[in-house]
Amino acid sequence: MTQRVTGQITFVLGGARSGKSAYAEALVQAHPPPWRYVATGQAFDAEMRERFATHQSRRSGSWQTVEAPLDLAAVLDSPAPVLVDCLTLWVTNLLLAEQAPDWPVLLAALDARNAPTVLVSNEVGLGIVPDNALARRFRDMAGVLHAKVAARADRVVLMVAGIPMVVK
Repeated sequence: MTQRVTGQITFVLGGARSGKSAYAEALVQAHPPPWRYVATGQAFDAEMRERFATHQSRRSGSWQTVEAPLDLAAVLDSPAPVLVDCLTLWVTNLLLAEQAPDWPVLLAALDARNAPTVLVSNEVGLGIVPDNALARRFRDMAGVLHAKVAARADRVVLMVAGIPMVVK
């Protein structure tokens, strides 16, 4: 593992609607603006477009939004504090595009950061074993990614019912 110079990585995990994004935004906003919001999601339907609009309305004009549905590592080179929301949507995009994740490239980009970085992801490995191969592949890819990011992170926070629980 490469040693980071000054950047701090915080990894925020939790279930649906657990307060992950709002918590992560507050962490980034503790640093001087501008802030970079890296959006990995793709709005395939009206409900997702509405969710994205709700998230965007919560952010002030000091946020620069960058969309990175597939090439996440390429947008992490900003000198600004960065919030990536979310890793599980990124994994979904890779699966839909039939692309294999390039973990070493992503991890190298995280290691090279010299500004605060907050990554958000859904914890999907606490439920039942999915009944189909695609869902199991998604769950497994997310779990591998989470372990790799958590190992790199300076701090890992699990959100439970809106309460941040520091894991690391």
